Amino acid sequence: MDDTKDVLVEFYAPWCGHCKKLTPIYDELAKKLQATNPNIVIAKMDSTANEVAEVSIQGFPTIKFWKAGSKSAPMDYSGERDLKGFMEFLEKNASGFVKEEL
Repeated sequence: MDDTKDVLVEFYAPWCGHCKKLTPIYDELAKKLQATNPNIVIAKMDSTANEVAEVSIQGFPTIKFWKAGSKSAPMDYSGERDLKGFMEFLEKNASGFVKEEL
């Protein structure tokens, strides 16, 4: 949780159908942002094998965003779970976001 980076994390369960459906979209988002937005980390965590005490997981997938310089208060992601929705959310909330065409 590098305080200089924005971090978007998907908390998933391997057996979750919604999580499996999200996987190619989330992977594409990470690949798309890797070169142009090195200060944004797109991560995922298997919540059946790991616990994070500071994160409340009510269902799968749960997606949280930690803004650079503000790691004590994660935001709930509530946008569309498609590439456009993630990009719009990051454009609005990430520090120094570089907009790309979809």
